[in-house]
Amino acid sequence: MEKKPFSVEWLAQSSRGGGLRFRCPPSVPADALRHREAADSSSPGHEAEAGGGAVPGRLRTKFSAAQLQELERSFREQRYIGAGEKRRLAAALNLSQSQIKTWFQNRRMKFKRQTQDAR
Repeated sequence: MEKKPFSVEWLAQSSRGGGLRFRCPPSVPADALRHREAADSSSPGHEAEAGGGAVPGRLRTKFSAAQLQELERSFREQRYIGAGEKRRLAAALNLSQSQIKTWFQNRRMKFKRQTQDAR
């Protein structure tokens, strides 16, 4: 097959500076090939992040003792937090509503594990 200017083969060869390294089946979109190449050439520090399952760029929230005390007090009163209480806690503890919601989800899972282990 002759490679004419502006054909798919010509563009693939010219964008890579040589022959084709990967051959995508017709069902794979061209964007997937570019994404795979970008992942192959990522910087060396990203292997640990990718293997750990953590979202890159997102840091773990470290709650202060006062924040934890208030969150635990609220959890003892009610295991499921309502929208109003979530807003109040977020404002009082200087946290986002998403952080409050996630803390309650994690705390319920911790409570569930503790009660199952006690049986």
